[in-house]
Formats: sequence, C-alpha cells, structure tokens
Amino acid sequence: MLTREIRPRLPVDLGLTLGPLHRGPLDPTCAVDAGAFWRATHTPSGGALTRFVARAGVVLVRAWGPGATSALDAAPDLLGASDCIEHFRPGPGLVADLHRRHPGLRIGKSTAVFDTLVRAVLEQKIAGREALLQYRSLVRAYSDPAPAPEGAPRLLLPPSPAAFMRPYWELHAHGIDRRRATTLRYLAARASRIDAMVSLAPAEARRRLESLEGIGPWTSGEVALAALGDCDAVPIGDYHLPSIVSLALAGESDGDDGRMLELLAPFAGHRGRVVRLLGASGIRRPRRGPRRPLRRIARL
Repeated sequence: MLTREIRPRLPVDLGLTLGPLHRGPLDPTCAVDAGAFWRATHTPSGGALTRFVARAGVVLVRAWGPGATSALDAAPDLLGASDCIEHFRPGPGLVADLHRRHPGLRIGKSTAVFDTLVRAVLEQKIAGREALLQYRSLVRAYSDPAPAPEGAPRLLLPPSPAAFMRPYWELHAHGIDRRRATTLRYLAARASRIDAMVSLAPAEARRRLESLEGIGPWTSGEVALAALGDCDAVPIGDYHLPSIVSLALAGESDGDDGRMLELLAPFAGHRGRVVRLLGASGIRRPRRGPRRPLRRIARL
C-alpha cells in the first residue's frame, strides 16, 4: 500500500467530483463505502485500486497494486488540480446560486480516455440502466479483480482492449448490438492512440475523437468532460440534457440542442461546469409516460 496526502488549492467534494466516474451499485469498478471512494483502474504500470477520503481540507489517497505509484501520481488531476474557476463569474441567478452552494464541485481529469470511451459507446442511444447492465456483464466476464487489501470492496478492473477484439456473437451475449460491437472493436485496435489524446488540448482531442468511426459530438463530449478535464465540453445529442438546461435556465419545458447551446453561450469556457452544476441541482423534466422496458438483446 502507498499513501499520499493531497491538499487541494480549491475545495473538493468527493461525491460531486468523482461521482461521474461511479455509475452506482451496478458499477463493478467503483464503490462508495463509509465516506470513502474506491476506484479500480488501469495505469501505465498495471492495475491499481485507489481509495479517497476527504478530511478537513486534505484528501488522503491510498493505492494498492502494481499501478499504485501511477495512480497516486494521477490523483491530483482526478481531484481537479487543473481545474480553474478564476474566470467563471456567472451573473445573478440559478447558476451563480448553484456555484455558491456547491463550491467543491471540480472538473477532474481521469486520463482514462479509452475506458471512458467504452462506457460512452455502450450508452449510445439506449437506456442508461441497460448500458450499465451490459457493462457489468462485460466486466464480470472479461476483467481481472483489482488488487485489494482485506476488508476492501471486491472491485474489478475495466475491460482491457483485448476484451473487445472478440467475435461479435460473444459481445452480443452481453446485450451489445452489432453496430456498437463493431465500434468497440474498431476503437480497441486503436486504444493506445486514443489514450495518448490526453496530452492534447481538449478541443483538438474532441476533434480527433470525432474523426473515429462511430464517435459523434455526444460521445466526445462525455469523454472530454470526464477523462480530459474539459470544463467547456457539452454532450450534444443527449436525450434529456437540452430539456433540463431549457427548464433550468429559461423555464421552458422542452428544448433542443440549438436552444441548449444558446442558453449556455453566456458561460462559454465553462459550459460543461454549468451542465455538472445543473446535474447536481436535481432539476429534471417531468416524466410524461411510463419508463420503457429494458431490451434483452441477447435473448432475441
């Protein structure tokens, strides 16, 4: 076990900052336990399990496994060390109020570009819970256990690129349709180049991501906001987000991407931060019908 104390220059709320990495109880790669945030991840040195605990302005980080040193080195960026709010000055209104109420919301940089891209591709055009079930099934089938001390949550590492270089029928057994399976196979063959995009400026990284087969502005926005620390990234093409932004910022019950971008324009440079703040607010468009049942693709 390796340990490091991090004293962030800005307040850090672990739940709000690391929460986007955790997809809830269905996620076998992350866990929240008694105020601690646990994350299993790949690093250039190997797999690692990392534990974060915040106390009185200090974040205590512990890591296990061959990638422990790399995980500790990456921890400051994950906690938003590169995040800058000096020029974020929202005028009076909801956004300013949310910024004041959530001072510890940081835009972190996980650097796990390929892993984040996999999750985003799985979430393309299907219900979020359905995508989580597919991801969990993949991880359980093809991933290794994360190194862990006694008493730690038993987490699994994200799938390696090799997991997606399988015949389509094997991925189909986990509920993945042919279109997404083809995209995942294509991306897995380019995983090292994709992970190297973390060194690029966010706008250039998004441009290169969108040049890849099967990757559009929604997917690149999701990846940029979580893996690249891009506080201006907006997932364009999201099913719910335009209506949430329109309702929160204009009191309009419906909205499209054009209206969303118009309302976010005054926050240029921090549009992704505003999206995250609105997410933390709990504002949702009223549901107008029953939930659609989950599809069981593998049984068709």
